[in-house]
Amino acid sequence: MPNDREQAYARRFRRVFDYIERHLQEDLSVECLCQVAHFSKFHFHRLFAKFCGVSVSRYIQLLRLKQASQQLVRQRQRKIIDIALDSGFETPESFSRAFKQLFGQTPTAFRCSPDWDTWGRQFCFKTPDRTDHMDVKIITTPTIKVAVLEHRASPAHLTDSILRFIEWRKSTTLSPVLTSQTFGIAYDDPETTEPDAFRFDICGSITADEVPANPQGVIQKEIPGGRCAVVRHLGSTDRIGESVYYLFRNWLPGSGEELRNFPVYFEYLNVSAEVPEADKETDVYLPLK
Repeated sequence: MPNDREQAYARRFRRVFDYIERHLQEDLSVECLCQVAHFSKFHFHRLFAKFCGVSVSRYIQLLRLKQASQQLVRQRQRKIIDIALDSGFETPESFSRAFKQLFGQTPTAFRCSPDWDTWGRQFCFKTPDRTDHMDVKIITTPTIKVAVLEHRASPAHLTDSILRFIEWRKSTTLSPVLTSQTFGIAYDDPETTEPDAFRFDICGSITADEVPANPQGVIQKEIPGGRCAVVRHLGSTDRIGESVYYLFRNWLPGSGEELRNFPVYFEYLNVSAEVPEADKETDVYLPLK
């Protein structure tokens, strides 16, 4: 068990990681981050590396490149120079150089044909758990009919499936993004499942009786109604495992509740590509008997 000092340090560094995530476009000097953490500059580098496994400058660069790479694919109408500058790079040249060095592709080549396997291997750093306390609610949900694209491949390739589902949504009136709910059903834990065995459903609520055959492979399913424990995850969905683990490890053992035979699922409350990752809100549902 961590001692009181370790817990206090973790809380201070949680503030640092949250600050970095919300201010990637700004100047993230060590002096600024030391003030956020209330640590001296002399000790900050060593403590940051202890908590994260990489240096602070490397961590910031990785987050900026991750944000930029996702925008290249999900916001194809945006100019690469705008993505580079909005991700905190001073010039397009410095962005392209860092991008190719990390991913082995130029930004243009990545946009056209992303190598997700290489991409996924670059982000194996750790960050302090930011879920020391969460507000858990128990609610009863209705059964929801959903259109589903079944992702059955490595989590690194999930973006390709998301884009295919978006393509289907744009081609039909069955699940308009502005008025329908958007869900994800997590059948497997990406931390403990072999990449090729990973299963995840990308879903949009519908009111129609059926989903016609379509080129994207979208089918119809249901999210069964019933009791659920719910927490709201704030920030990047890349960290959503923290909220899932909080429910399983912190809340469930002392709750007196038993699990229902349905996987954890997520409702994405603000899915627009224009919403920064740091401002994302996602409800995490743990089905109960």
